[in-house]
Amino acid sequence: MPLTPEVLTAQGEIVAWLGSLDVSFAPDEERWFTIDGVESPRQIGTDGSGGAFVLLPSQNVLYVSSEGRAGVIADNFDAFIQLVVAHPYWLDILKFSAGGDLHEMRRAADALEATRDEDDINEAREEIRMHLDLPDPADPVGALYEAVAASDAIVRATDGSPSTTLFNRFSIDNNPMLRDAAA
Repeated sequence: MPLTPEVLTAQGEIVAWLGSLDVSFAPDEERWFTIDGVESPRQIGTDGSGGAFVLLPSQNVLYVSSEGRAGVIADNFDAFIQLVVAHPYWLDILKFSAGGDLHEMRRAADALEATRDEDDINEAREEIRMHLDLPDPADPVGALYEAVAASDAIVRATDGSPSTTLFNRFSIDNNPMLRDAAA
């Protein structure tokens, strides 16, 4: 049976483990954005920074940040969960993408992984993979890059202003801790 938000949320323990990876499946009741061409966006969850995860009619998963950025981050719900488990810091990978450069995203993923020494995150990853029989994705950073690069969803704030891309201009070279971890 394919993984869906309904199947996942019926498994309270998995939802709790995903919470430790900064994904909550308690959607915000108040809409603070619209998506051109989508009448009733299906918000499936949030993150700790106030961002929203939306399952689009195409089954793509869209992320809308509270800071005016948005884009598709996964081709489907399964790919979204695989991304979050493989790289709970996926948003930081985009932050340090040097404007959407795949090589820089891979460097960022490696540096971010090298600086993580959090047993609770590693335990959450293992528990989620085991309970969902979740395979390791072949190339989660490449899939994230492809999804964001191909994203054509136009998300608007309540004032009508369109969001910007999830790719940010920073590189790990702008951050001494990550730069040193990559060396």
